[in-house]
Amino acid sequence: MATTTTPRVKAIDASYYTVKDLVNQTKFYSDVLGFEPTLALPDFVSEWTFPSGATFGLYKSSEGESEGSGMMFAVDDVAKSVADLKAKGVKFGEDGNVTDTPVCEMAFATDPEGLGFIIHRRKDGTCG
Repeated sequence: MATTTTPRVKAIDASYYTVKDLVNQTKFYSDVLGFEPTLALPDFVSEWTFPSGATFGLYKSSEGESEGSGMMFAVDDVAKSVADLKAKGVKFGEDGNVTDTPVCEMAFATDPEGLGFIIHRRKDGTCG
């Protein structure tokens, strides 16, 4: 495996669970964590950012299934990173289309064993 002197990924932005029932899971984790989400987009996502900047989130599954967890890797330019990774054979959902939300941009990928990860950029300029 080739290495470079400049890493493509700068940090881990967040760790997420994909869930079926966002409302009940949000209530559960708010109780476990001891505070309400710092970001809540109804029927889409709940996210808790800790004083350290680390973030845990819940993402509502579009297929209605709990799919476990995944990593969000911070990059400067999601579209460019997707293009670079696709050229290396990385598989992306929705053909690598970038999802644009009020707080971030992201693209959903899978590794050779089918494990999911997200190429991600926060719009607030913070990183990991």
